[in-house]
Amino acid sequence: MSGIRTLLVDNGSLEPAATLRLRGLAQALAARVGTPVEPVSLLHSSAIAPDRLGGVPAEILEPALERRLAAGAREFLLVPLFFGPSRALTEYLPERVAKLRARTPDLRVRLAPALFQADDPRLAQILADHVRATAAGWPAPWRVALVDHGSPVPAVTAVRDALAAQLAAALGPEVRVAGCCMERREGAAFDFNGPLLETLLGADAWRESAVVVAMQFLLPGRHAGPEGDVAAICQRAGAAHPRLRTRLTPLVAEHPQLVAMLADRWRTGCAAAPL
Repeated sequence: MSGIRTLLVDNGSLEPAATLRLRGLAQALAARVGTPVEPVSLLHSSAIAPDRLGGVPAEILEPALERRLAAGAREFLLVPLFFGPSRALTEYLPERVAKLRARTPDLRVRLAPALFQADDPRLAQILADHVRATAAGWPAPWRVALVDHGSPVPAVTAVRDALAAQLAAALGPEVRVAGCCMERREGAAFDFNGPLLETLLGADAWRESAVVVAMQFLLPGRHAGPEGDVAAICQRAGAAHPRLRTRLTPLVAEHPQLVAMLADRWRTGCAAAPL
């Protein structure tokens, strides 16, 4: 991989905690694979004031690549911090690379696979570890709501549903697991997203249960932070249904196994054909 620059890429956030955690993951991945790894976001993060990031500005992808191209770099490996094939990976990122290649024809960019792969059970194992730790001390039975952001792309929701099935298998038949989303677009065309978390928590049997909300989110931010949207949804549901009890799991990036997964995706990406 001599001469190839590795970038760990997330979607981006205006919350400093997300960028700081991305930087920590990049350092841990670099130590694992033995080559420098630079943290870069697709969007948003460059708007964070540097003094909230230890004085080091966040970078977003297109200008980050432009700066490195100007310095003479030509080959890059992008390791996506994404669960599945969102449009950020299938459309936005290739469009940005094509735009840059129009000006720099010898630009070569490889893209490593997203985190979820059907033959790799480790994401479900991470979720199961977090669920068991979060439910500690609760008497059985308790339920699990696996919540993602919600997406207009069916393939992204299919990842969540596959993870829900794997998580149910890992936890055993005595635990009810259901997939849901934090938000979704209105209309029957988007019913593939499944129920909203708020709707699920208010449903029969759920609203009088102990529910572990399994967070299918990677980094803290407006949605998944301690006072984020998911936490607010759970608070509202608890106020509306006094017999409901909820606990939120840690985020996926807080599990040490994630770095090993990213290292395997890096290795696969090394052998990938350029975009």
